[in-house]
Amino acid sequence: MGQAGGSPRERFEALFEGYHADVAAYVRRRAPAAVVEDVVSDTFLVAWRSLDHLHDDPLPWLYGVARRVLANDVRGERRRAVLAERLARERDREDQGVSAEVSEPLQAALLSLSEREREAVLLIAWEGLTPAQAAGVVGCSGATFRGRLFRARRHLARGLGSGASSDGCLEMATEAGA
Repeated sequence: MGQAGGSPRERFEALFEGYHADVAAYVRRRAPAAVVEDVVSDTFLVAWRSLDHLHDDPLPWLYGVARRVLANDVRGERRRAVLAERLARERDREDQGVSAEVSEPLQAALLSLSEREREAVLLIAWEGLTPAQAAGVVGCSGATFRGRLFRARRHLARGLGSGASSDGCLEMATEAGA
């Protein structure tokens, strides 16, 4: 195809008309229907940019370009899925009142607590309240709150295992509730 045969526009139109169906069929056999047209369009965009360097038989080259465009699309989709999953986990943690600023083991241990137990630990450890003050926040008696805090500390220590000192949260909750 090279330099011969008219203006760049005419050469590209001839290339597109001559090979679009083949490239689309190639992509259709390898990709979900939702991405076929995008991959084919991107393939011919590369062909337009490389028009002066095409050989007399451009079909194998077009297949190679389509293959790489499709691989890029698959990698991009994987990255988007991983990012969406990470954002969903972050949103869930934030919705449950667990900061993304703490270690993964502590996040997991806090999320394993019941909502009431988690609130008891967080009011003491992160907000710096006394058990009496925290009891007032959650609307229960001091004795009820101290029992809840005791259970929460025990569950948190179990969830953290040997890393019970992670982020100082357990020590703070233990000292404040003692």
